[in-house]
Amino acid sequence: MNPRQQYLQLSDEELIKKYQDGDQAILNFICEKYKPLVLKISKKYFLVGGENEDLIQEGMIGLFSAIGDYNIHSEVTFYHFAQMCIDRQMIKVIEASNRKKHSPLNAYVSLYGEDGEEIDEPAFTTDDPAELVIEAEENLTLIDRLKKNLSKMEQQVLDLYMQDYDYREIAQKLGKTEKSIDNTLTRIKTKARQL
Repeated sequence: MNPRQQYLQLSDEELIKKYQDGDQAILNFICEKYKPLVLKISKKYFLVGGENEDLIQEGMIGLFSAIGDYNIHSEVTFYHFAQMCIDRQMIKVIEASNRKKHSPLNAYVSLYGEDGEEIDEPAFTTDDPAELVIEAEENLTLIDRLKKNLSKMEQQVLDLYMQDYDYREIAQKLGKTEKSIDNTLTRIKTKARQL
C-alpha cells in the first residue's frame, strides 16, 4: 500500500499527529486535502487592490499555522481549527491593507448575504468617496448593534477574537473550554447574520 492510500485511511487528527511526530511527507497530502477549504473561504472576502490569489496564499499560510499549532488533545476538531486559522489569516492581511490605506472597514467585505448564500456584488457598491464613508459608518453602526445584542461572555470572546487570540488562548484567559469558545463564536456569527 502506497503512503497516499495509508493517509486516506487516517483521520485528520491522526494525520496531524503523524506530521507533528516528524512525518514531513504527509504535509503535501494535508495541504491538498484542505486546499478546497482555503478556496471556499477566500471567496467570502474581497481585498481592495489585491487578487484572490493573494487571499488564497494567505489562507495556505493559515493552514500551515493550523497544522503546526493544532493540539491533538483539543476538544476542537482539526477541521474547525484549520477553518478558524485560515479565516483569521485572511482577515489579518485585509486589516493590514486597511491600516496602510487609512480606510477602515472598506477593504474587506463579506460576499455572502444574511442567509449565507453568495451574492453577486460586494457590500460596498460605489467608488464615490462620500458614499464609501457613509457605508463604512453604517458598518460601524452594525458592529455597535451587534455588541448590544451580545451577552457579557460573547462580548469578551469577540473582543479577544478580534485581538487575534486563538481558541486556546481565549479559553485560558476566560477559564473556559475550547469547545465553549467555539460554541460562543458560532452564536456570535448567528447574531451577526440576523442583524
